[in-house]
Amino acid sequence: MELGIGMFGDLQVNAKGEIQPAKQRLQEIIEEIKLMDEVGLDFYGIGEHHRPDYAVSSPEIVLAAAATVTKNIRLGSAVSVLSSSDPVKLYQNFATIDLISNGRAELMAGRGSFIESFPLFGYNLADYDALFEEKLDLLVKINQNETITWKGKFRAELNEQMVLPRADHDHLNIWVAVGGTPASVVRAGKLGLPVMFAIIGGNPAQFQPLFEYYKQAYEDNGHDMNNFKVGVHMHSFFGENSQAVADYYYPVYAAQMDRIGRSRGWPPFQKGQFDFGRSKHGALIIGDVNEAIDKILQMHELFGLTRFSAHMDVGGPSHEHMMKSIELYGTQIAPKVREALKK
Repeated sequence: MELGIGMFGDLQVNAKGEIQPAKQRLQEIIEEIKLMDEVGLDFYGIGEHHRPDYAVSSPEIVLAAAATVTKNIRLGSAVSVLSSSDPVKLYQNFATIDLISNGRAELMAGRGSFIESFPLFGYNLADYDALFEEKLDLLVKINQNETITWKGKFRAELNEQMVLPRADHDHLNIWVAVGGTPASVVRAGKLGLPVMFAIIGGNPAQFQPLFEYYKQAYEDNGHDMNNFKVGVHMHSFFGENSQAVADYYYPVYAAQMDRIGRSRGWPPFQKGQFDFGRSKHGALIIGDVNEAIDKILQMHELFGLTRFSAHMDVGGPSHEHMMKSIELYGTQIAPKVREALKK
């Protein structure tokens, strides 16, 4: 099982409501990715957002910068909002990162958590599902063919067009991020694409049927099970002392849940939700090294994972705390998880 980190590039917001400068956070992110590589984590993903509380609108540029200061870690998006992007340009950008990084780039396509990119780039939210389906079809075809002829509804047709440059070994690893929609899971299975499930609340065991739908669709469509890949993305944060890290992180995490919740009509985030999330049956992996090891292994046993992604910057914890959490993950948690999986 691959072990890595996904981030959204959350900006820190102080008690006065003042937002951290994006310049500062971007420089911190590069330093954090460099540490991830040094401590031996397998992959890093950064999300695309177009909001004032996030630093990253273009994952490709951050990943290209990270490629020059890392040696081994895989570098990808988490996610690229495919519905409001041009699949041709998206492929070209990530193929370029793949060449710069000597084959370490990957693209995770998804609908995204927010809708700001739709009006920003001139797309109609009424076409939400159709946009994603058509663009995923084109992206997959581009990955399979250097020269492509294609026609759809939302983009100018392509007639014997070459899409260059090509990714290393003429293949770009493309994942699909999904929430809880069975149709999205089945579509990815039919296409034979790896899936990352975002499990950010409730009891993770409730997602088991979706994993089964995906595996069944993958098998039924004749894809090689030797290439089967599936992962989970879960809110995570690690410290040396369980209660100390929970006490530090709760106000940061709750404030972000409330900022998002106000725009979505959610009730205020409660301490009881946080505590349940940290429990054996919850979806938060926030605590000390041993708690993290146990819960990651629990997720592996529950779902048969090939990848675990710790979403580690929700709410914008301090750079100092982020670096400590990354260090613990790479030097203490990941080695013990890997050792346990060999038995």
